Amino acid sequence: MEKPRKATLVAKAAVLSVVVLAVAYPLLGVIGTSFASQTDIVESTGLVLWPDHPTLEAYRTLFTGGVVLRALLVSIGITVVGTVASLLITIGMAYGLSRRDVTGSRFMLMTALFTMLFNPGIIPNFLLVNELGLYDTYAALVLPTLVSAFNLVVLRSFFMNLPGELFDAARVDGAGDLRILVRLVLPLSKAVLAVISLFYAVTYWNAFFNALLYLDDSEKWPIPLVLRTFVLQGQSLGGTALGESTAPHQSVQMAVLVVAVVPILLVYPFLQRYFTKGVLTGAVKG
Repeated sequence: MEKPRKATLVAKAAVLSVVVLAVAYPLLGVIGTSFASQTDIVESTGLVLWPDHPTLEAYRTLFTGGVVLRALLVSIGITVVGTVASLLITIGMAYGLSRRDVTGSRFMLMTALFTMLFNPGIIPNFLLVNELGLYDTYAALVLPTLVSAFNLVVLRSFFMNLPGELFDAARVDGAGDLRILVRLVLPLSKAVLAVISLFYAVTYWNAFFNALLYLDDSEKWPIPLVLRTFVLQGQSLGGTALGESTAPHQSVQMAVLVVAVVPILLVYPFLQRYFTKGVLTGAVKG
């Protein structure tokens, strides 16, 4: 491989700098505005990158009535339970569909792929959830999206690419399918499982539309619905009254954004090592 020329390196550095700036500027603006005082908001006439009079009043306003904290706990619970349940079901289905000797595996695969092409729509989904007695329950946010056909196909393809000799050797030693899956397949699939876990976690964390459809009680709302209420509608929830707070309304809005974004960002560094490897899985042959 030839050593890249200085002009090429400079061009790459310039492009990366622009991309980083485009991503970092709004994020820093949101964080800075969440700590800004009314004076900072008036002087900046927009996003505050570095408040001259930082204050925690916006965060104090959010957590005063306990609504945001409860919504945050609800979102964490839905994300953890939903991700674990989706992973278990997806792993079991993917392993079964990856075995060619399983009867009906091709039909089940075609059925899963069919859901990627044709969606039943909002009204049929709502009627089904209502008929099953799941309306206004947390199960309505998990069960309808329990298995992603895309994640299922990705995981099945990865399982199929594992060397068949490993399975044959395990069966010679007397291992059954469950033991092969737990002791052999899963340890070799950490990268792709990390990617799929992140996909599921982000989906459940951002479960806004399903929560809007299926949850009627505002006390059960996850953080995305609270975010919508504060930022878009400017309403108050429970004991958190924005109109009575001394914090600027714009600071409160940005504080809600920070509370909603930071938890999922904290998960990424722990999965980054596996995420990079999992994205490249199958890209290189041999």
